Amino acid sequence: MRPRHVLTIPRRKVYDSGDGAQVRRSQAGAAREQPGVDSLGEGGYWLGDIVIHALANPTRFLKLARPLTPVLFWAGVALALFGAWGGLTQTPGDYLQKESVRILYIHVPAAWLGMGGWTGVAGASLGYLIWRHPLAHIAARAIAPAGAVFAALCLITGAIWGRPTWGTWWEWDGRLTSMLLLFFVYIAYIALARADADRGGDGRVPALFGVAGSVLLPIVRYSVVWWNTLHQGQSIGLTSSSIDSSMLWPLFFTIGGFTLLFAGVVLMRMRAMLAIQRVEARMRRMAAQ
Repeated sequence: MRPRHVLTIPRRKVYDSGDGAQVRRSQAGAAREQPGVDSLGEGGYWLGDIVIHALANPTRFLKLARPLTPVLFWAGVALALFGAWGGLTQTPGDYLQKESVRILYIHVPAAWLGMGGWTGVAGASLGYLIWRHPLAHIAARAIAPAGAVFAALCLITGAIWGRPTWGTWWEWDGRLTSMLLLFFVYIAYIALARADADRGGDGRVPALFGVAGSVLLPIVRYSVVWWNTLHQGQSIGLTSSSIDSSMLWPLFFTIGGFTLLFAGVVLMRMRAMLAIQRVEARMRRMAAQ
C-alpha cells in the first residue's frame, strides 16, 4: 500500500542561459516514496535544489551581484580602515613585543582569508563536481587569486613581525611551512585552471585539485598544536581569548572589513569573467553565421 505522503525528486535538464554557459534546471520528475514527509508544493521541488539552481543562473546571479559588489567593497574598506585606526591609535603596545605587535591587525585577517579563501575554492569546486554548474567553477577561479594575495600578505607580514620578535625573518616550523605550501597550492591551482581553460577543458581537473588541496587546511590550523613551533598558539577561541579586550575590537573590525572586501573583489572578478564569456559566446555565434 502506497504511503500517504510522496516527495518527488526533481529531474534536471540543461538549458542555455543566454551567455553561452549551460546551467542545469530542475523539473518535477519521478516520485520517490518518503513516508512522513509532506510534499514541498506543486511540482515537488526540493527547497535547497531551487535555491542552488536559482543562484547558478548567471542572469539571476548578476542581478544580485551588481548592487551588492560596491556595498561589500566600500563597507569592507571602511571597516578595515576603522579597525586599523583603532589598532594603531587606541590600543596599548605589548610589554614584550612593543609596537611591533600592531602588525597583527593585518597579519591575522590575512591569515584568516588565506585559509578561508581556499575553503571557498574547495567548496565551489565540490559544487561544480556534484552539480556541474559553470558558475561554481567561475567562483572557484575568482576566489583563488584573492586568496593567494592574502596568503602572501600573511607570509610577508609574518616575516616582518618575526624579525624583531624571534630574531629571524623565517623559520621552517609547522605553521610557517604549511602556510607557504598553501600559497604554492594557490599558485598551482591558478596555473592549472588557466591551462585547462586555454585548452577548452571542462574544469574537472582543477576542480578535483581544488578539493584535494583542502587537506592542507587542518594542517595549517592545528600545526601549532601538533608540533613545537616558534609561532604562538591560538589566542582567540570560541569561549575565551588571551588577547586583551582593548585589542579585540579593532581586530574584529579589521577581520570583518577585510572579509567584506574579499567578497566584493570576488564578485567583481566573477562579473568580469561572465562578461568575457558572453563576449566570446557572441563572437562564436557571429563567426558561425
